Amino acid sequence: MTIESLITQTRHRFPHYDGHPFDIHPVEKGGSDRKYYRVRFNEAASLILVKYQLDRPENTRFVAVANFLSGIGVNAPLIYFHDEEEGLIWMQDLGEEDLWHHRSEDWQVRGELYRRALDEVLVLHKTDPRVRLPPNGPPEFDANLFRWEQEYGFQNCFRLCFRVDESRVRETFNRPEFIALAEGLARCPRMLIHRDFQSQNVLVCDEQTYLIDFQGMRPGLGAYDLASLLYDPYVALTPNEQQELVDYYLDRSEYTGSREEFADILLRCAMQRLLQALGAYGVIGIIRSKPEFLRHISPAIKNLRGVASLLPGFTFFQDFLNDLPDKPTPLPNAA
Repeated sequence: MTIESLITQTRHRFPHYDGHPFDIHPVEKGGSDRKYYRVRFNEAASLILVKYQLDRPENTRFVAVANFLSGIGVNAPLIYFHDEEEGLIWMQDLGEEDLWHHRSEDWQVRGELYRRALDEVLVLHKTDPRVRLPPNGPPEFDANLFRWEQEYGFQNCFRLCFRVDESRVRETFNRPEFIALAEGLARCPRMLIHRDFQSQNVLVCDEQTYLIDFQGMRPGLGAYDLASLLYDPYVALTPNEQQELVDYYLDRSEYTGSREEFADILLRCAMQRLLQALGAYGVIGIIRSKPEFLRHISPAIKNLRGVASLLPGFTFFQDFLNDLPDKPTPLPNAA
């Protein structure tokens, strides 16, 4: 769809701005296959226009989840209009400031923003997943999905980006420790989770935090969302900062187990999340030809080494990670 057709569509949907000149510019948005545009009518009025692929179910679900989140009291962008036939969404412009933009500030400033982000996701975690859940959602987290995440990381990062021999990839992936990891997490109680709760998916607007890129929302483990934020490869948090946020989350969550049990679950969720993220970096960086995403692999592996060092029985995986080259060396013609 051309810029001219997007302008025509916008004028049709917002006739009170018809006849007035306005600017429309592409907005870069991570590794998404959706195209974002900022439409500015004047200095005081703007919106975000999203063009998505009709053949991707998670794209068509975005609006339903946005409305669902707003309905339960979670800060999310307001949807102004949705054209399902054309795959177009006009929604609230919350700006470009996110948690990532604050990565270099003092913890006094960053910590408050992180706590506000946790406040938003806690509302989601406390919502009964059986109540008013948008239809046709992605599968909930079970042992199969946890195993899929593990294989996703092994194949699309270790095999594709580091050329680890297929036999060693399969041998490590099929270790009983990884199978037990998936089965153990699958037995934990589920709640609604964001599924991609990291620093670039939390916008900051007028000192409030807003969740975005939430179309992967599904029943899962709250610790998975927390691990996504605390072990985010985009932003490094110190152990003290991580613990402060864990304490904040537990003080306000409905978790009834011991803090020691939660710490173990959090590490296991971090293992899962980092493997999923590494797989995504390989897919986006190589298969989708966005090599800038490959630079996130090293900090993600650093985080994964730290997690593996703290999980009983995963010394073998530390050895596996330590054997990797310092930088990715993708397979030729991988795309």
